[in-house]
Amino acid sequence: MLSLTNAQIREFKARGQLMKPTLKVGKEGITPEFLAALNEALKHNELLKVKFAELKDQKKELAPQLAEKTGSQLIMRVGNVVLLYRPKPTAMPENSVE
Repeated sequence: MLSLTNAQIREFKARGQLMKPTLKVGKEGITPEFLAALNEALKHNELLKVKFAELKDQKKELAPQLAEKTGSQLIMRVGNVVLLYRPKPTAMPENSVE
């Protein structure tokens, strides 16, 4: 699990306030296709906002599952929206000689 400082969490929450949801959880729920799309989006953006368009009564249980299944950290859950953070993988140089 990622270890974030309080300052980092505050910064992510502030940035998240200005964001629009990237993905929406629909009536299908957390399908493998949805998780694949979420993983792909997290490759390009470290911080993502996900809205629960459906399954709103299950969001408390589903939000931590989203974080766990994508290897991200749940920064906050407000209303029907969750904010997830996963650092971009650091690229290894292809021709690195030690």
